[in-house]
Amino acid sequence: MKVLKLNAISPVADSVFAGYEYSDKAENPEGIMLRSFAMHEYPLGENLLAVARAGAGVNNIPIEKCTEKGIVVFNTPGANANAVKELVLCELFLGGRKIVDGANWAQTLKGQEGISKLVEKGKGKFVGQEIMGKKLGVIGLGAIGAMVANAAIHLGMSVLGYDPFISVKSAWMIDRRVEFTANLADIFQNCDFITVHVPLTPDTKGMFNKKTLASCKDGVVVINNSRGDLVVSADMAEAVESGKVSRYITDFPDETLLGKENILCVPHLGASTPEAEDNCAFMAANELKDYLENGNITNSVNYPAVSMPRTSACRVCVHHKNVKEILSKILSIISAQGINVAHMQDQSKGEYAYLVLDLDEVPSKASIDLIRGVKDVIRVRQL
Repeated sequence: MKVLKLNAISPVADSVFAGYEYSDKAENPEGIMLRSFAMHEYPLGENLLAVARAGAGVNNIPIEKCTEKGIVVFNTPGANANAVKELVLCELFLGGRKIVDGANWAQTLKGQEGISKLVEKGKGKFVGQEIMGKKLGVIGLGAIGAMVANAAIHLGMSVLGYDPFISVKSAWMIDRRVEFTANLADIFQNCDFITVHVPLTPDTKGMFNKKTLASCKDGVVVINNSRGDLVVSADMAEAVESGKVSRYITDFPDETLLGKENILCVPHLGASTPEAEDNCAFMAANELKDYLENGNITNSVNYPAVSMPRTSACRVCVHHKNVKEILSKILSIISAQGINVAHMQDQSKGEYAYLVLDLDEVPSKASIDLIRGVKDVIRVRQL
């Protein structure tokens, strides 16, 4: 089995792929591991079965093309959550206190006489506010947002959370003192600090814009470690210049934001810790290996989660369109051979679905070819 690395990946993945050809030179691979490599123009070979990103965002991967070819795309939600949480906490303090501005100013004092007096005279320009007792709005309460909300509670902030799609797991993780709202406008109108933790979708793109920023409390601090395009940069720059937003801190610098007073651009450091890189690499490698060897899907962005222990003589995995009667057509081919289906799972995700069949006997090549020939079947693997 071959797995190609399109980026440098933490060496913790090496042991997961023991016995594989796992390198940055693997040709015609069954699997790909990557981080930030832009795959949109990258050829998707016929052997390619899956792509695993050691991180959460998958904007650099051609999801639609992969889905159409039956290529599973994995990501690693939550693996870098602590790293991002810690950065957000740092930025809460940076948003409240003009620490960066003051530190940069202090560097200009080098070589001058009476530095201590100059410091005492000049420090008034950098007066800030404490975060204790302030209200933090958390938009998105997944792995990162939930951890941020809990940490902020322990720092003495009150927290208002918004997430119409919150999972049961995340809900159980959240401190009972966190308040919830079903109305995003409540976040904008009532919070002193706002941090956003949602994916970039057509619905969330530009969610911070002239209209929503105008509805915010005067002097709000906005923190964005999710995606740059959640914010209309020109509108944010205007809001900061007017004082409506006292400070904008983002992990996604762009030309409109750089060099502007009270806008702090961080060079995409959210997951840039060795711990996060190790966690992401290990999680992505195990997801990819389990799929290549067992056909199990966990944390895929384009195909449904389907996972079963291997207990039978043969496993057949089928990617197919989510259409009527296709399952009965596939099962009738297996039944015609007199083979018993020991276990089965078929799950859908939008227009696509994935079927795993555990069989008591190994089917003939002819029957597998018949399944491949069924209309709307995309890919068939026999394991």
